[in-house]
Amino acid sequence: MTGVRAAGMGTRPLGVFDSGLGGLSVLAELRRAMPEQDFVYLADTAHLPYGERSEENIRALTEAAVRHLYEIGCSGVVVACNTASAYGLSHLRATFPDWPVVGLVPAIKPATLHTRTGRIGVMATPATLRGSRLREAVQEFADPRGVQVMLVTSPRLVPLVEAGAASSPATRRLLRTLLTPLAQAGADQLVLGCTHYPFLAGSIAAEFPGAFSLIDSGAAVAWQTRRLLQERGGGGGSGQLEFLTTGEPERLRPVLERLWAQAQAGAGHTEGGVADTLLPPLGHNGGVSVSDSFSLAGPLRLSRAAL
Repeated sequence: MTGVRAAGMGTRPLGVFDSGLGGLSVLAELRRAMPEQDFVYLADTAHLPYGERSEENIRALTEAAVRHLYEIGCSGVVVACNTASAYGLSHLRATFPDWPVVGLVPAIKPATLHTRTGRIGVMATPATLRGSRLREAVQEFADPRGVQVMLVTSPRLVPLVEAGAASSPATRRLLRTLLTPLAQAGADQLVLGCTHYPFLAGSIAAEFPGAFSLIDSGAAVAWQTRRLLQERGGGGGSGQLEFLTTGEPERLRPVLERLWAQAQAGAGHTEGGVADTLLPPLGHNGGVSVSDSFSLAGPLRLSRAAL
């Protein structure tokens, strides 16, 4: 791995992991909350998508990616992937007990608090819908309030976003098919249960103007992560970014640049959700390992990670 190396800095970067580029929506919120924090973003695009994989496979891929961030000296990790969070968080926390791990929780709570119709929609990957974390959130927050939760999924959405086609006619047709039953049933809140889905916000609004309030967990994760870093006396830096991929960097670069620009422009444009966090004991003292500084106006620093 060539992109991250010691640079003589007094702080260590925070790792951010996703199966692909959807986690850029979370990274943008993290930078909005902590503009001086250094970050290393790892996209496991060689194994994308995670949504139709087995629980065991998702857990193994998640551990391999997060271990890479641990070993290069990141100060902690934000698992910016709902599917990886659904199946990997407990395992990660047992594997790295002295290291901060922040994950995503489906934003059922804010949706149930804000609905006026008593019906909310959740759009997520097949694996996230199968997982217990969503079911537990529904049982804890929606069921006691008598809120009806309507679930929709499609394995095609993540590849469309990764291909840079979030606003394409094909994507809008698919969204129309998926979400029309929710709109007709009166759902007024739509939980975006995958970090790729905030990139679909424009297409959803165009197809269903005024029908849904869109809710994702990016902002909540960012501010909770900031609080945890402040409690530990960590954080800071000079706002450096390093992007890593398990796939081919130059094939990924055009879509990465386009989605990163969209993510920065769209930060804060959806409603906030909730984060799943763990503040472990102090203990991990890995070496400083960050990238050279670069300007956001210049080329993004992107390299390959061999897990």
